Amino acid sequence: MAAGLRLGPVLRYVDGNGGGRATVWAETDRPCTAEVRCADGAGGETRTFQVAGHHYALVQVTGLTPGSTTPYEVLLDGRPVWPPADSRHPASTITTPDPGDGAGGGGGGALRVTFGSCRWSAPPGDGKDPVGPDALDRLAARLAADPTAVRPDVLLLLGDQVYADETSAATRRRLAARRDLSEPPGAQVADYEEYTYLYDESWQDSGVRWLLSTVPSCMIFDDHDVVDDWNTSAAWVADMRRTGWWRERILSGLMSYWVYQHLGNLSPDELDADPLYAAVRAAPDGTDVLRRFAEEADADPASVRWSYRRDFGRTRLLMVDTRAGRVLDERHRAMLDEAEERWLREEALADRAGCDHLLIGTSLPWLLPPLMHDAEAWNAALCRGARGARWARFSEAVRRKADLEHWSAFPASFERLARLLAEAGSGPDAPATVCVLSGDVHHAYIAEPVWPEAAPRSRVLQLTCSPVHNRIPGSLRRGFRFGWSGAGRVLGRVLRRHGRVGRPVVEWRRTGGPWFGNQLMTLTLRGRSARLRLEHAREAGGLVTVHEEAVTPEA
Repeated sequence: MAAGLRLGPVLRYVDGNGGGRATVWAETDRPCTAEVRCADGAGGETRTFQVAGHHYALVQVTGLTPGSTTPYEVLLDGRPVWPPADSRHPASTITTPDPGDGAGGGGGGALRVTFGSCRWSAPPGDGKDPVGPDALDRLAARLAADPTAVRPDVLLLLGDQVYADETSAATRRRLAARRDLSEPPGAQVADYEEYTYLYDESWQDSGVRWLLSTVPSCMIFDDHDVVDDWNTSAAWVADMRRTGWWRERILSGLMSYWVYQHLGNLSPDELDADPLYAAVRAAPDGTDVLRRFAEEADADPASVRWSYRRDFGRTRLLMVDTRAGRVLDERHRAMLDEAEERWLREEALADRAGCDHLLIGTSLPWLLPPLMHDAEAWNAALCRGARGARWARFSEAVRRKADLEHWSAFPASFERLARLLAEAGSGPDAPATVCVLSGDVHHAYIAEPVWPEAAPRSRVLQLTCSPVHNRIPGSLRRGFRFGWSGAGRVLGRVLRRHGRVGRPVVEWRRTGGPWFGNQLMTLTLRGRSARLRLEHAREAGGLVTVHEEAVTPEA
């Protein structure tokens, strides 16, 4: 039988500095040679590799013309399989930046970065969607309907691309067909095969599938990619390791993330230098090789770096892992281990004269509503024993119940990041903006730090946007609004006093939001200017702009 395309193609890396290279990821239904063939003569091919009975290819495309948009097709063993013969969407294309415009975008001297997080898969068919329209679906529909519409140059997916712990009815039926759901982990995914069901459901949506085939993407995990509250605390990890199902879950989660998300984050040069990628491709079946890697990553998180850097002309993106590499000793809690923190510092401060905009992608917001920040700092102090053992036990239960595990729950890391952002934004070579891009909290807002001493030269902002497709109860909406209020700030100060916690090293103010709904945020960067737009997915009207502002003076 001829090989077929099971999932993808997903356009991942596109050289942001005019190098004429890209990578295209795909999953096939059997071993084969996968080829990407572009209309302008560029292309590439590779043999598939195998993991757990599934077959994958990451095709390195070379010879692309800088400053061009070229359609491409995918062939398996020489037979065209993409685009489908019955496709209603425009051709999938690869757009390469013109290095002469300096922006790293697809034309017009601008780079358009669209981001969000937290996406449940939309229900199949015409069934009513219980959480409203999917913002990615609405973006795909708009771009497909109007070939002249301005497309994002890159899509940043900031966590919870799949929900291993909250499966749909369709996925639960697939799980029930292979095991007893009355046994742990119940209707959550249990192993690598079941993780593939989540990606099937998420990426086979026809509109999203086309969108991912034509807009480059950068991804990072958050907790639901593995399980809610993943790595909240050392006590949480110990409890999970005592269960009979956790080991297979965490290993399968890391393995599937490496295959479906992480590989595509890497440049061709990084792929060529990656010994794990080489070993998996060289093996007849890479399952054991990849599993050993996952075991080491789980046992020694500092041995692996999931974070990465991407350059788009004069815009630098540092995508930071805030889940797998945490230090959880209550006396030395840190969001990032020492090596990871050193990497972030070096990359943020390197060659600032060549950087107009610095983007820090972290699934978890650095700046939260002030009451939420103070509650997490209070909780962290009590968990490490500031009020004794009884308060510590109580606070650990509160931490898990209320998801108190953002940057503010790691106070030393919060302060070090604040100082790093100030340093990165200071001096004659400072970028125009330093933006922290985050999701997780199921609403959108803009927050700006207020520095106690001399403010940095760059404009520093927390830009938070989620969910892409999820929901938030009305009680939490009221809670988030209250968290920004004057009364909320007063309550936060009370909690800080009880926990014997000092004031944070920076204050901050909300300059936009909160906004609730399924949404995407876009930064348009042109030279040293930046403009922001927030769009909501509506039942009628597609994506509707609800907020737009100039972050810096227009060029």
